[in-house]
Amino acid sequence: MTSRHLFAPTPRQTHWLIALGLVSLGYATYLRYMAIEATSVGLACQAGAQTWLCATRKAVTALFENSVFGWVAIAAAILNLIRPHLFLLSIALAAAAFGVVLHNAVLSGLAAGLLIMSLARPAALTEEE
Repeated sequence: MTSRHLFAPTPRQTHWLIALGLVSLGYATYLRYMAIEATSVGLACQAGAQTWLCATRKAVTALFENSVFGWVAIAAAILNLIRPHLFLLSIALAAAAFGVVLHNAVLSGLAAGLLIMSLARPAALTEEE
């Protein structure tokens, strides 16, 4: 019986994941406090302003009202738990970061827990094994 290595990103991949997580958290925070909850931006957008910020505000509001960030994070985390891969981990991490900040905290928190559990899974078999 051979022991398989656990799924663990390399140091370079870990740096990429840290940067992705921080950028996702930062942009979600910016959107929440400077675009969605800002009264002046809300009034300007309701008055008919046609700016990129109003379009982004409308799109992000529609996404978090339908829990899209949370469901994407859950789906990617479950797939990553079944078959660990850096791409799935990245998608789940970014979606969970957006979801935690943008009112999808329950689903995003569950996805974060699944991501932690996926680090205890054996890595995918390569052709060498």
